[in-house]
Amino acid sequence: MAPETSTDALVAAGVRTYVPNYAPKPVVFDHGEGSRLWDIDGREYIDLGTGISVNSFGHRHPDLVAAVTAQAGRLLHVSNLYYVESTVRLAQELVDSTFAERVFFCNSGAEANEAAIKIVRKRASEADRGPEEREIITFEGSFHGRTLATVTATAQPKYQEGFEPLPGGFTYCPFNDPEAIEAAISDRTCAVMLEPVQGEGGVTPARQGFLRHVQDLCRRHDALLVLDEIQSGMGRSGKFFAHEWERGIEPDVVTMAKALAGGLPMGAVLVGARAADALSAGTHGSTFGGNPVAAAAARVAVGLAGSSDLLANVVRQGDAFRMFLNRIDSELGLFADVRGRGLLIGAELGEAYAGKAGALVDACADEGVIVLVAGPSVLRLLPPLNISDEDVSEATQRMERAFRAFAAS
Repeated sequence: MAPETSTDALVAAGVRTYVPNYAPKPVVFDHGEGSRLWDIDGREYIDLGTGISVNSFGHRHPDLVAAVTAQAGRLLHVSNLYYVESTVRLAQELVDSTFAERVFFCNSGAEANEAAIKIVRKRASEADRGPEEREIITFEGSFHGRTLATVTATAQPKYQEGFEPLPGGFTYCPFNDPEAIEAAISDRTCAVMLEPVQGEGGVTPARQGFLRHVQDLCRRHDALLVLDEIQSGMGRSGKFFAHEWERGIEPDVVTMAKALAGGLPMGAVLVGARAADALSAGTHGSTFGGNPVAAAAARVAVGLAGSSDLLANVVRQGDAFRMFLNRIDSELGLFADVRGRGLLIGAELGEAYAGKAGALVDACADEGVIVLVAGPSVLRLLPPLNISDEDVSEATQRMERAFRAFAAS
């Protein structure tokens, strides 16, 4: 007898068999097209969450589907002891179009940041700097992953509690505070790691001039500048990398993942000249890193993310969403702040609604719109970068109904 495939039956099976580290909504998605998703009961949603900035080019993009299908029909996997054309071509394209001299491929953002941590410390080791001179500075409100090292780099205690003892060698600093980072950095520091736009920490962009200040301090102390562009990169901000909004930024390491392969698991570490040779043969690896199918998808995704037309759409539609949020706020008084860059948008709830972002997400879902939180008091929007005027208009109409119902309740 075939297993039952109703929503109730599948949700019950998930509750029974999943490790309970997630709390999924009782919805079972079946298929998508562009900015839209449908559950197995046929209900339609406009997706403004994109799998947390993963499906940045919408669902079932024809070029991505074609690339994945073609590569899957030829070769699914070989070990990194050999070369595969799709992976080599992707590395070549990333090096040719960015600051990087070399690339390391992995499967996720956490793995990319873990590799970046190893790269900067190995580089310090090769310069005869002892363990006490391999400090990494990160910032309060950051999010860098959930491995033990990256959750330690994540300067938010709520993600660390219960996983002690944590690895040593990390120092935390207030974000967007030039004096604090100047006081914290020293010749013991081997790297400073930060997000140009803090995502999970509340969608908080670095203030103009802050990245340049951090970069100058890194150069002064022979530390590497590591930029976590896992959520903010791949065109999400309206430029290929969010740090490009500030002139003169030349990172030593940039980490990528999420949208890199358009929906398939892939991460990458881009490494500039100062650390390009830090990892010699055998010092690090990833069995599935640079998988041929994911690399084929990533070649398409990188090309899409670099398109001037797409980046212009990101800026225009980001402005449209912010105008909507500010307009509805002027009437309902929901938000204390609306911020972000491009289509990475955060709306922080005002004091009267603090801690209720989850309820607002549910209200939007009731109207057929998928949105996210960034902490208990910030509504987060991560629409597809190619979202159309029609979908923006319909999404904002649905959200307005949800916001009015939320405020009335």
